[in-house]
Amino acid sequence: MNKSDLIEALALRSGLSKQKAKGMLEAYVEIVTEAMSHNEEIVLIGFGTFIPRPQTERLARNPKTGTPVMIPARTTVKFKPGKYLLDAINKPGEKK
Repeated sequence: MNKSDLIEALALRSGLSKQKAKGMLEAYVEIVTEAMSHNEEIVLIGFGTFIPRPQTERLARNPKTGTPVMIPARTTVKFKPGKYLLDAINKPGEKK
């Protein structure tokens, strides 16, 4: 599912126009981005938690040349799925 598919699904389920659904999705992304940039966790009970996680500077190798390259410290995001999300995607007896 890509962004336009998600907007269409939001519009269908919420009864909003696609334009309003797009605005809601963009507002959500902005809010999450801003909160994460301030190292705040986003907790959506039942769905999951977005956790900002610092990564230290580390040494890596260029796969083509083999030369060492220093990767600078940065912050990444970890997603921990909630119970209801895990239950929904792992229904007992359902084959994949």
